[in-house]
Amino acid sequence: QVRLVESGGGLVQAGGSLRLSCAASGSIFTINAMGWYRQAAGKQRELVATIPSGGITNYADSVKGRFTISRDNAKNTVYLQMNSLKPEDTAVYYCNADLLTVVHRRAYYWGQGTQVTVSS
Repeated sequence: QVRLVESGGGLVQAGGSLRLSCAASGSIFTINAMGWYRQAAGKQRELVATIPSGGITNYADSVKGRFTISRDNAKNTVYLQMNSLKPEDTAVYYCNADLLTVVHRRAYYWGQGTQVTVSS
């Protein structure tokens, strides 16, 4: 089994910063890609940023220049540094991982989500 645990969410003022972390653990052979998605109240979940293994990072246009996704492969952890936060960034943020288990079975996992609230 694989578990993804997010941390770092909270309440910040507009213009502030937060750093989200998501650690994957369990029977993981390798992680192909990790990413962050978010879902605001009453809206559909949307992609924020992804970081494939050895690939080019991808960001939603709304966060380019403000957010940075990174990963520590040794720790199976993905980070999202969020700067210059805006009220419209308010959402539940979810991490995900597209990975191969130790028995080489592809699996797709989601974390439970962490609330980010940006006040104006």
